[in-house]
Amino acid sequence: MNPGSLLILAGLLAVGLGLWWTFAPEGLPRFPLGNLPGDIRIEREGFRLYVPVTTCIVISGLFWLAQILMNRSGQ
Repeated sequence: MNPGSLLILAGLLAVGLGLWWTFAPEGLPRFPLGNLPGDIRIEREGFRLYVPVTTCIVISGLFWLAQILMNRSGQ
């Protein structure tokens, strides 16, 4: 599989996940990104702070895995 078709496949997968995330009915499971254990959320009167530490680590790992797969397909 060449890198161009791999990128198209990744884009279609991203669009599919985005549509699933947006339009999933209440009975279907949703992805918990942004609400994972380890994400820091501080809410006080007049102040809100959200630091998605764990979510960023998960997304970074997914990008790393995609990069590894693209490098292997190019060899």
